[in-house]
Order: sequence, then C-alpha cells, then structure tokens
Amino acid sequence: VDGATPLVRFPAVAALARIRLRRGDPDAASLLAAQKLIRRMPVGESVVDAILTLVRCARPGEPEATETVNRSVAWGPGPRAAQALMMAVRAKAVLEQRLVPSVADVVALARPTLKHRMALTFAAKAEGQTVEAVIDGLVAHAAEHEAVA
Repeated sequence: VDGATPLVRFPAVAALARIRLRRGDPDAASLLAAQKLIRRMPVGESVVDAILTLVRCARPGEPEATETVNRSVAWGPGPRAAQALMMAVRAKAVLEQRLVPSVADVVALARPTLKHRMALTFAAKAEGQTVEAVIDGLVAHAAEHEAVA
C-alpha cells in the first residue's frame, strides 16, 4: 500500500502537547504528597523480614550469606539498598491500589533494586555468572528459609 493515505492520522506535535497538558502532569506538591503517603504506608513484619534477609544474604562474609555469594560477590548491598527496596515495595503497592505491600512485591523488585548495588568478582564474571542470577538464587534461598515465599 505504498503511497496510500494512512488509515490513522496522528495529531501534530502541538496537539500532542495540548493533550498532555490537559491530562495534567503532577506538580511538585502532588509528588511530595505521594512521597509522604508512601513513607507513611504500613509494612508487615513478613515484608520487613524478607527485605532484611535478602539484603543480608547478598553480602559476602555475613553469617546469612550463601556459598555462592561468598564465592562470587565482591561487594554486596548496604543499608540503603534495604531502604530503597522498602520504598519500592510501598510504591508498587500504591500503584496497584493496595493498602500494604506484600512479600511478592519484594520478590518482584529484588532484581531491579539490588542488581546495581552488587558487584561480582572477576572470577565469577569469567565463569559467566550474572548479578541477576545471583539475586534469583538469593530469592530462592530465602524462600526455602521461609523469609520470602
């Protein structure tokens, strides 16, 4: 259908801008209110335990660390990773219109929250291991120990 008139005509750039403005992007006050709401959201003990277990298990040398972590991870996530994961699970719950986050949220957000807060050893990289695979193993390990189910 070369040279044919398109079936759908897309709005011009100016029209798209007006549509976006009509929808109403959040202002600073709205964003601050959302942040405050998320920070005040209650979190169950099982979610807190799941977050702390995952973060502790991901640090080499910790008593909770798995053999894989001790062998393959050069440095693991710190306390701010636990804080970031806590905020992420709260935000996910709000976005999904739930009143509280769940352990399933911790599982879903473990990879994106922890992967840039960990580094593999040179040997682990040379063997083809990935941080994502290590995190997946940690989630499975924690599930076996009932912190993350």
